[in-house]
Amino acid sequence: MIYCHPHPPVGAGLSDRRTAAKVVNDDAGHLTLRTALRFFASKLAPTMFCVLLGIPGLASAFDLQQLSDQLARPEVIHGNFIQEKHLRALPQPLTSKGTFVLAKNQGLLWLLKTPLQQDYRINAKGIARRDASGWQMLPGKSAGAEQNRLFLAVLQGDSSGLQRDFELSLSGNAQNWTLTLVPRSMLLKQVFNQINIAGGELVHSIQLLETQGDSTLLRMQDSTSTQPLSEAEQLDFAE
Repeated sequence: MIYCHPHPPVGAGLSDRRTAAKVVNDDAGHLTLRTALRFFASKLAPTMFCVLLGIPGLASAFDLQQLSDQLARPEVIHGNFIQEKHLRALPQPLTSKGTFVLAKNQGLLWLLKTPLQQDYRINAKGIARRDASGWQMLPGKSAGAEQNRLFLAVLQGDSSGLQRDFELSLSGNAQNWTLTLVPRSMLLKQVFNQINIAGGELVHSIQLLETQGDSTLLRMQDSTSTQPLSEAEQLDFAE
């Protein structure tokens, strides 16, 4: 996701303005988890999973497979998002808003509306950005690409991908659950302390806690799985 702000916060000095400008430049072209490697590196996320191991009496408890099945069930999810990037150097968070479309086996449309308008598409091929001539693929061999691979794994319920990169712990039930991810790899440990995901039938929020003290909160609102893809959305995924 892109984190930028049309104007520096009230009271921000020159150094804060430079910091805000750097965030805009560094995060341009990367959906949610550049912020988080800076990405996650969600969605509505349908999906993070966890295995509860070594605790007796949990045979009937809400577990990884049940969460995976639950989040993978919808064919299409539409919703709104609000993303807040909290930087230690700035008194106010950098906030972006927009809409998203998650389609099973096709990918994610991430449509930023404010503070600027920009459309992104994430799928198995990588990340594309829309310009006047259509969808343009962004460079794939980068930290941002790895972050967005994780992002898609969260949204589409790829438990194997998540378990390879994180230690997972799940609590709650099908209507109200929380999944905590702690990085395994040294690369991810350099970026994140922890990722917290909360939801019910769908993912409601994703919180990214970075090692240097910055954080990102992504909230998915008004999510629905009852609306099919429009003709325009089908074309966006087909291009």
